[in-house]
Amino acid sequence: MKQIIFHQTGLPAEVLTLEEAAIPQPKTHEVLIKVTARNINPSDIMFVRGMYGITPRLPSSAGFEAVGIVEKTDEKNTIPVGAKVVFTAIGTWKEYVCVPAAMAIPVPPQMPDEIACQAFVNPLTAYAMVESSGLNAGDWLLITAGASAFGKLAIQFAKQKGIKVACTVRQDAQKGYLTELGADLVINTETEKLQKVVMEKTGEGVHVVFDAVGGVLGARALASLRVGGKMMVFGLLSLENIPLNSGLLIFKNLKVEGFWLTTWIESLSAEARQKAFKTVFSHLLGQSVKLDVAASYPLEQFKEALEAYEKGGRNGKILLVS
Repeated sequence: MKQIIFHQTGLPAEVLTLEEAAIPQPKTHEVLIKVTARNINPSDIMFVRGMYGITPRLPSSAGFEAVGIVEKTDEKNTIPVGAKVVFTAIGTWKEYVCVPAAMAIPVPPQMPDEIACQAFVNPLTAYAMVESSGLNAGDWLLITAGASAFGKLAIQFAKQKGIKVACTVRQDAQKGYLTELGADLVINTETEKLQKVVMEKTGEGVHVVFDAVGGVLGARALASLRVGGKMMVFGLLSLENIPLNSGLLIFKNLKVEGFWLTTWIESLSAEARQKAFKTVFSHLLGQSVKLDVAASYPLEQFKEALEAYEKGGRNGKILLVS
């Protein structure tokens, strides 16, 4: 089988290579999946660079999320051969992957691969963060990197609950699209002062921030919270930690907490987990929540895929397909 792997951490374009390997054999509790599509997420890039929360065991494949068809089932026949499943695993940029049967989530056969391969990480994170935020209809939510895949999904899930949404972008061209998705306020942080605009439009500031950027923008988003507000941190696109203002935290009674999807899923009961997946998949199938695809590339063209991923102003995911 073909697999994209790296023997040392570094910039993906410099350390990733396409190699041939034997098809893995599943353990008794695992299923063998023939992978049909994967999307490129920021976490994938950070993992290859050695900057993610999970340290790679070298050599390692890249990628955490994919969709595929079960070719061999586990000893309990938990998922039948031929079923379409989405899953997360360390190293999905290969043709075959073995995962515990409990970690493979069946999806409706009619769900297209380009949707299914994105149906786990970003949609579930957006759904989970909105549900965990404590926001009510009429409250204000600020999303940094609003034009990201997560940002666009979070806008849509929030609007379904009547939450007012502000978000940041770096290009004016992205404003119209996010407004059409439901954003009430879109701020270009390259040309506008975030705190000033937020205070002018919301009165007292936002109730909650979803921050994927960190760094200076994260600090400005934190300062855009109203008294008693909360920031939920789930990413670090800037690769810089947020410089926290202790006085701001104290006198505005602010809270900052981290969010990681894996921890959230593990905290759920089996019933609650099933409900979350069912809700997200229903939205995606019914197209009440939309996912964008910019381009698809075969595994052999992973370098071209990485170049497309790095292009500024891209609107939609870059996929690696088999």
